[in-house]
Amino acid sequence: MADYEDKNTLEKPYTLFNNETGVSFEIPIIKSTDGPDVLDIRKLHEETGLFSYDPGFTSTASCDSSITYIDGNKGILRHRGYDINDLARKSDFLEVCYLLLHGDLPSPEDRKKFINVITTHTMLHEQLVNLYRGFRRDAHPMAIMVGVVGALSAFYHDSTDFSDLNQRMIACHRLIAKIPTIGAMAYKYSVGQPFVYPKNNLSYAENFLYMTFSVPTDDFNINPKIVKAMDKFFILHADHEQNASTSTVRLAGSSGANPFACIAAGIASLWGPAHGGANEAVIKMLEEIGDVSNIPKFINKAKDKNDPFRLMGFGHRVYKNYDPRAAVMKESAHEVLEVLEVDDPLLKIALELEKIALKDSYFIEKKLYPNVDFYSGFMLKALGFPTSMFTVLFAIGRTVGWISQWKEMIEDPINKIGRPRQLYKGHRSREYQIESSREKKSIFNWLWK
Repeated sequence: MADYEDKNTLEKPYTLFNNETGVSFEIPIIKSTDGPDVLDIRKLHEETGLFSYDPGFTSTASCDSSITYIDGNKGILRHRGYDINDLARKSDFLEVCYLLLHGDLPSPEDRKKFINVITTHTMLHEQLVNLYRGFRRDAHPMAIMVGVVGALSAFYHDSTDFSDLNQRMIACHRLIAKIPTIGAMAYKYSVGQPFVYPKNNLSYAENFLYMTFSVPTDDFNINPKIVKAMDKFFILHADHEQNASTSTVRLAGSSGANPFACIAAGIASLWGPAHGGANEAVIKMLEEIGDVSNIPKFINKAKDKNDPFRLMGFGHRVYKNYDPRAAVMKESAHEVLEVLEVDDPLLKIALELEKIALKDSYFIEKKLYPNVDFYSGFMLKALGFPTSMFTVLFAIGRTVGWISQWKEMIEDPINKIGRPRQLYKGHRSREYQIESSREKKSIFNWLWK
């Protein structure tokens, strides 16, 4: 197995023994920098005739990556080795973008150049404006995002040949720069207001808020604390390892699809309510609770295993401890409420629910802490975003993570097209029957009604 060894492979492999065939197979163990080591099963089928079975890929490493590290049990999230709390409190979004793309924090000179490059790419090709007008006014903003981002490859031919390093980087910069413009225009179109073009003298987060909420008839003034909260929101959503949408981007990219198509695929995956729609689900839950006085009743419903009601925004599939992003998001959310002095009954429910859940022994024992989606949900509502825009904001922040993961995959010398296998449970070989001898039954009766 000399040709199968890796410099990071541990000396003692794991031995798999098949009792039926009497065949044993030594599985190399590859050491990680941090976190679990992995069983290298690339030759499992070749040498044993077996596949591994892992629905949802919850125990399978689909790639190696040096971008993001998560330890759900300890509540750790790091980008390129930097703790998410340090980045959110000490950095800004574009600096984090540079870090994810290039592996290190930028020098003052590189920071200045990077900000300038992103800023000068924020405008869209003017013909793309016509694409928006092809959608119905009540189209979901995420539907528009998928369409417009996918269409970028039809307008920017000079950055689709990713075998060229220069074109690859131009595509990365364009996507990071244009995604807030695309998202803001999706919002403007949905409310029937004129599009607002970006300004080069505004920061990334401020520019997005300006394009989203300003109108030509009034001056645009916004509290710096609101801008900072928006910037932190983008940082906290920038990347999250190999989640569903990131895996989608990598899988699409493995086929050689252009980067704009890959990011559009990621946006489509993020649109799913089980992924990017969690903060929207928080607002729907608050609406269902209806009033502060109803909170005890709904908490009891949440504790009842036989009741389908669930408290959204508490706990996390990955984090079995406190979501490390939640502490920063909580500060931002409360600061936004203080600045805006919002009087919203739903926000009052959220604050009371948070207070009770943090003291209730049931939630403490099960480690059902408020997560980043709980706080971002009511913060975005306070800022004036409709719930249909929540996932769009998620996509704007996550685009840099997607494109960094795509870039890393493209530059990996062992990159190959993704091809998951299956456990087949259907019919074995059977003979074709002529129509008259087939069983007289139909599963399509409902079609003819």
